[in-house]
Amino acid sequence: MGAARRKFTKQYKADAVQLYQDSGLTMGQVAQQLGIGESTLQSWVKNVKDEGDVAAGETPLTRAEKKRIRDLEAELRRVNMENAFLKKRVRISRVKISEVLLHPRYGDGE
Repeated sequence: MGAARRKFTKQYKADAVQLYQDSGLTMGQVAQQLGIGESTLQSWVKNVKDEGDVAAGETPLTRAEKKRIRDLEAELRRVNMENAFLKKRVRISRVKISEVLLHPRYGDGE
């Protein structure tokens, strides 16, 4: 049979993630120092990122809330791209209008 599965406290996991984030070492190096698998540390780091920085006393976001945030962020990116495109169109249009107005035929009769 395989070895018994080790259990880690939430505090130990949080400390391990903090050590990884603050040390500047690679995930593999930190995992080796702690005597855990790199994939284990990687999943703990991912969980912390997924939960976000939840302040004391606050509840983490639900899946529906996370999905809503992702949808809103995607919509914001789309709107920003459309806005940038329209700004470029306005600049191009203004250049063409000024070229027409500055054309000698429409200028001061030169």
